[in-house]
Amino acid sequence: MKKFSIKLLAAVLGLASGAVMAQESPWLVRARAVHIDTANKSDPVGGVGAANLIRVESKTIPELDVSYFLTPNIAAELILTYPQKHEVSLDGAKIGSFKHLPPTLTLQYHFAPENTFSPYVGAGVNYTRISKVRLLGGAGDLENDSWGGALQAGFDVKLDRNWSLNVDVKKVQIRSDVYVGGARASKVKVDPVLFGVGVGYRF
Repeated sequence: MKKFSIKLLAAVLGLASGAVMAQESPWLVRARAVHIDTANKSDPVGGVGAANLIRVESKTIPELDVSYFLTPNIAAELILTYPQKHEVSLDGAKIGSFKHLPPTLTLQYHFAPENTFSPYVGAGVNYTRISKVRLLGGAGDLENDSWGGALQAGFDVKLDRNWSLNVDVKKVQIRSDVYVGGARASKVKVDPVLFGVGVGYRF
């Protein structure tokens, strides 16, 4: 009878544990501070001279992302911010600025979502909307948008049932042709690496 009671208690606890997992919200929201480290690769201007003379400034921005767990291990994450202004230089001299809005959608695999330390990897697509381009006193221009791939790796450290710390690294393709006087003058590969640190809340 005693052995039967112990087995019954273990079964009940197991079912209760499974019910708690089943009731855990699939929604996770994170806020991060993200440093954008631009690659700054560009074709020779006008097809002559040295390459990589066009540079887009690196900077730190706020980021908000929303994740939805399709299963305990697989999540879709939408990464958001507001339009960011970047200064542009040519061979060390400032030539203007532009704004970009780069929402990114990734599909992630979380290796150990039940553990305190939970690493993950992800891959997806980035869409960048380029606006308010002011280059060379109005003579220069960029494409309106850019599509590219995105790779991601990071980890969460659980603080309690809801809160966690997060470290995240992404490599994103952002590219645009550069026009001067309406003619294509170069191609810029911004292709930044984004280093992020923040907090998450699981509802």
